[in-house]
Parts: sequence; C-alpha cells; structure tokens
Amino acid sequence: MPSETPPILQMIGITKTFPGVRALQDVTMSVAAGEVHAVCGENGAGKSTLMKILSGVYPHGSYDGEIVLDGEPCHFRSIRDSEHRGIVIIHQELALSPYLSIAENIFLGNERATRGIVNWPQTNKRAAELLARVGLREQPDTKILDIGVGKQQLVEIAKALSKRVRLLILDEPTAALNDADSAHLLDLIRQLKSQGITSIIISHKLNEIAAIADTTTVIRDGRTVATFDMHGVDGGRETPVSEEQIIRAMVGRDLAHRFPEHTPRIGEEVLRVEDWTVHHPIDRSRIVVDNASLSVRGGEIVGIAGLMGAGRTELAMSVFGHSYGTGITGRLYLHGKEIRVRSVDEAIAHGIAYATEDRKRYGLNLIEDIKRNITAAKLAAVARLGIVNAAQEVHRAERLRKEMRVKADSVAVLTGKLSGGNQQKVVLSKWLFTEPEVLILDEPTRGIDVGAKYEIYEIINALADAGKAVVVISSELPELLGICDRIYAMSQGRITGEVARAEATQEGLMRYMTMDSSEAAKGGVSR
Repeated sequence: MPSETPPILQMIGITKTFPGVRALQDVTMSVAAGEVHAVCGENGAGKSTLMKILSGVYPHGSYDGEIVLDGEPCHFRSIRDSEHRGIVIIHQELALSPYLSIAENIFLGNERATRGIVNWPQTNKRAAELLARVGLREQPDTKILDIGVGKQQLVEIAKALSKRVRLLILDEPTAALNDADSAHLLDLIRQLKSQGITSIIISHKLNEIAAIADTTTVIRDGRTVATFDMHGVDGGRETPVSEEQIIRAMVGRDLAHRFPEHTPRIGEEVLRVEDWTVHHPIDRSRIVVDNASLSVRGGEIVGIAGLMGAGRTELAMSVFGHSYGTGITGRLYLHGKEIRVRSVDEAIAHGIAYATEDRKRYGLNLIEDIKRNITAAKLAAVARLGIVNAAQEVHRAERLRKEMRVKADSVAVLTGKLSGGNQQKVVLSKWLFTEPEVLILDEPTRGIDVGAKYEIYEIINALADAGKAVVVISSELPELLGICDRIYAMSQGRITGEVARAEATQEGLMRYMTMDSSEAAKGGVSR
C-alpha cells in the first residue's frame, strides 16, 4: 500500500550510460518524508550509481531524468550542491582520515573558523554534542585509527548531522560490522527517523531490511522492478513482505534453497596443521593463535567459525607463508609429508592459496585490468625469460573469466569497474590460476548480494568436486552450515570445537565460539 506521507524525494526516469554499458534505464523511485527506504538489488544492478546521481557525484547533465526534492526539480552539479539541500551520502568505504581526530574529521571541509583560524574549543564542543547524539562515547580528540569500524560508522553519521542532514543515504552501512555494532546502528537510524530525518539504505542483509525499512525498492539490471510496502495491510491485517518475495524480485527467479544441493566426494587428507601457535607481529608477548590443529581432505569443504578476534584470519594468513604474525611454531603436512612454508612464494609452490577477506585492499589491484589481476600471483606461468607472453596471458585469463562467469566484455576491463560479486570471482580466478591443492577462502561472500552468493557457493562446490581441499572462514553461521562438510570453531585463538555437518547447529557452534580461554584450554577440541 503506498505511503500517504507526501514524498520528500522523487527520482523520475533516471537513465545513466557509461562507455559501452547502460547502468540505469528509466529508474523511478519515490521516498516519503521521514521514512526508512531500502534499495535492494544484485551487485551491478545499479543501486550505488543511482545514489551517486542523487548525491551529485554524477552531476546533472551526465544522466537523463529528473530529481525532485520537496516538489522542486534539482540540478546538482556536485556533492556540495546536494549537501546544501540536506542530502548526505555515506559510502561503503568510509571517507575518514585515520590520522586526524574525530572532531577534525567531522568538520573537515566545513571548519569552525573565524578569519581563517580554526576555533578548536568550539570545534571540540560541537563534536562532543554530535557524538552524544549518535551514542558514541569517545573524546573528540581521539584519532580515527584508534577506534573500530563500528565507531567510525557513527563518526560518519555525526559528520552528516553536522551538515544539517534531511535525507541520509547509507551504502551497505553494516557490511563490515559485527552483530552488536549493527544493532546499535539500526537503533540509531530509528532514532533519526523519530527526529524527522529520512534515510535511504542500500543493503544486502534482508533480515535488517525487514527489521527497519518502511519501503523497499528493488532494482534489477538497471531498472526498477518492484516497490514493497514493508508494513503492507491486507484486509485490515498487517502482512509483512517476506525475504523470499524480495529475493524473487532481485534475481528474477525463485531461490528454492539459499544453498545449492551438493553431495560431497571426500578423499584422502591433503593438509594437516598441528600445534600451530602465532604471536602478534607488534606485541610479541601476545598469542593470537594458540596450539591450533586442523585438517582438510580432498573434495572436502571445511568451515572455521568464530567471533571477531577469535584468530581465524590470523591462523589462515600465518599458514599461508607466514604472511601474518611472528614467533610462529607448529607443523604443516601436505599429503602426510611435513613441509616448510616460510613465505607466500613457498606457499604457492606447495599448492596453498589464500583469498583475503578484504578483496579491495589486499586481494585485487583495482586500477589494473582483469587479465593482470588473474595472472599476478603466478606471472611466470605466462612468461619466458622474464618476458610475458601477452597472447598466452589473454588466452588463459579469458578462459578463467568464462569458467567463473565474470560479467565483463573481456579481460581488458578494469577490475575496479566490476561489481563486488564479480570482483570476488576475479579473486578466485587469480588463485585458481596458481593451480592450488588447498584453497583458504576468508569471508568469500562478504558484501555481495544473495544471487551472487549462490554463484560463489556453486563455484566452491565445483572446486571441491574437482578434488580441491577447501577451507571457508565465515562470520555467517547459516552459510557455514549450508555449504561445509565439517566445521571447526575458534575462540580466543584456540580451536574449541569440531562438528560434522549433520550434527552442527548455530546454537552448538555459538557455544564453542564463546568459550573463554580457561574452558578452551581444559580439554582441547570438543567433538
């Protein structure tokens, strides 16, 4: 049922074209004043492009269509133009300077100054008021690098409030947050709503959308395909929109199951880690992985569950050629034979690959093309006497692009132009190019939509069917339960549990994941 509240915003017939690509086609969206309006769609659907048009990142004249704010047509030529009208966007990659203080970041470009001299007492006083408003208990002079990403998100919202925001756009605001920080952020958005601030949220987390959104617009392939009243009323009864309805609109088909059916064909043990201990690279007295042991067999998908700080990524990176930590002790066995892996080159040579949890920072070179990203980890495979064979490089990269169904015209496309799901496929292609026996995938579906996730799951299953030993680290317990054959749990650097898929439950895993160090030390691994 359409909202009776008059719209604060209308975007009418928005069409945006990039060279060779039509990103948006006749998109129309109406946002009521004071509501929380969610925008959903698969990666590459055009959600972020639409919000960049609204916020002035893409100026008037670079697109067709009309933006109407408070009943008046708007021609934003810059971000500053949209901010003057009370529209503020917070991007998924937060725009904060780590070495400046919270107060300096809040008023960066909008300094409290007289005759060119910053009034620091006034700056810090006003910053403290804004921090209190968003529920952040930090001093204004605290540096950004000294606070976590959840608190950084609150600083971004405080920055928006300093600009007298009326329409707040949040692009994947909880993608990098833990459950507690996500819950706090959603509560804050509700508070802002009670203060009359309208919010537009781009999110892949359908449970959060169901909890907070009043209206949801779905974009597919650059077009508006559905708008849902999340509190729909039918015959006097409230009939909430289901996740399945949103998924169907997003992907254009029913997903009968969130995870593809898979019958494992598990072979012999490929990798075994024994008594693995890792110390922090700076504070060498601190143990981050404590006497961990695990194994994975060919054709098997093994999960590692744990809360933030449990040591999952540290374990994976230290196994991958000591790329994290110091004072590393323990033993690695490949096909029953002990191996030494003291560098990334040695890890790759032994057939071990690690796909990082932060693909944009550590997994890809976003200003390079797909081809060079795919071949980067083993460039010697397409070179002779130090000279790259360009034709062979294109041929092998193109073959992987097609096998992994990367949506791009060719391997000459810049990786930074791809959607998150397609970037993740390039990361996987890069490591498949090294012909590994063991693939460690750290948060392989973080920040990608439900349709792209399904494709990644199918790829993981195919890798296992090809005989690869696959390790998946994930913060989403349903994901681990849906795709893994066996799951280890970690807490405070220790392996605290090992559970077969048939016996695993979210409650059981969470019990292992929340063991304190004394419990974890008592009996080693629980099965």
